[in-house]
Amino acid sequence: MKRKQIFQQIITTMQKELPFPVLEREMELPADAGQIVAVTGVRRCGKSSLMKIVANKLIAEGVDRSRVLWINFDDERLDGMTSADLDEILQAYRDMFPDSDLKQVYMFFDEIQMVEHWELFVLRVYKTYCRNIYLSGSNARMLSSQIATALRGWPVEYEEFPLSFGEYLSFKSVEISPYDEEDCSVALRLSREYLHAGAFPEVVLMQEESLKIRKLQGYFNTMLFRDMVEHYGLSSPEIVRYFLRRLMMNITKPTSINAIYNDIKSQGRKVDKNRLYEVADMACNIFLFYRVNRWSPSLIKETNRLPKYYFIDNGMRNALLMPQSGDDGKLLENAVYLSLRRNIEPFQKITYFDEGVECDFVVQSEEHIDALIQVCYTMEDQATRERELRGLRAAMKATGCKNCYIVTFDEEDETDLDGVAVKIVPAWKWMLRSDNSRLSERK
Repeated sequence: MKRKQIFQQIITTMQKELPFPVLEREMELPADAGQIVAVTGVRRCGKSSLMKIVANKLIAEGVDRSRVLWINFDDERLDGMTSADLDEILQAYRDMFPDSDLKQVYMFFDEIQMVEHWELFVLRVYKTYCRNIYLSGSNARMLSSQIATALRGWPVEYEEFPLSFGEYLSFKSVEISPYDEEDCSVALRLSREYLHAGAFPEVVLMQEESLKIRKLQGYFNTMLFRDMVEHYGLSSPEIVRYFLRRLMMNITKPTSINAIYNDIKSQGRKVDKNRLYEVADMACNIFLFYRVNRWSPSLIKETNRLPKYYFIDNGMRNALLMPQSGDDGKLLENAVYLSLRRNIEPFQKITYFDEGVECDFVVQSEEHIDALIQVCYTMEDQATRERELRGLRAAMKATGCKNCYIVTFDEEDETDLDGVAVKIVPAWKWMLRSDNSRLSERK
């Protein structure tokens, strides 16, 4: 079958499905912005769903489905495509709808990074024909920096994540009022489930636990082999797998890649230390991990210290690792980080504070410190409570910030620390805040 016919079949199939059966997400893409809109994020987190929500909105507003051009480049029939083949999409559409003006069409290109040099085609179409283009992608070719370079600053970028806790409740058809005692009990129970089961949309909707685990393991293997081993030409997938598992085990802690290198070397395996640093970058590039640097007023010192790593999904981590002691605290801190990461403004960044005592998160806007956040599963033990407050006190003194929180699993209180009101918040309430907007306020 000729490629043009394949494109026509894909376009027809997608138009027949409109409106798409898709659950709403918290993030909304602009429906008629006249822009290139790029959606990035880890595989299977719901990037396509965001674009489908836009298409549904257009149909609801009266846009004829013939004006929706959707191509999924992950279709195996398009394997081996080159950028020279992309123009056939326009030819295929014109043959189907000869009276349609391409300027009135909404183009959705799902997983377009599968085609080398796709950006040249998109930029030409945007400048010449169509002002409403939506792109999604989940690997290094769709990184923010690469999009900016390839498309010369044209796209508006959005990063999607697995489900937030609010979305998790929505997918389970649960509504919570923080003022209802029974609702609070349900929220606490479901927050425990959320911390352990994870938040990939398809997995959340599954019922059978063994199937969830297999699905999450399959996701990881796809990311490992397609997005890392194949894309970057890595020659030792088992060493890469072991290295990633070590990073997973050490989430929330300062991580020495040199120490992991020495461990691998002690096992008699050959590995290049510099390559391991590159693999860590690759894992961040495909949105599998997030790197958090240690706070310092000096940018040079900040990047020269051991970073922490956080993982994209607790459920996937649990599907890949044996349970460990202390995991509840790690999983809680990882979930709080992801909540912060998905909601910070483009001008904000997250670091951690460690000057003998530690504060888990420093949220910063340029030179201004917006918030200091500790994460502690429980503060019932007095020694633990004092440790968390010592870390906040040191971070307050170093940064001058007085907007302080301690996020726990289920405790709620407020305590005075050197004249500063420290808010102790249960994680479910923290994660249900619509966008953590308080953290960007200039106090």
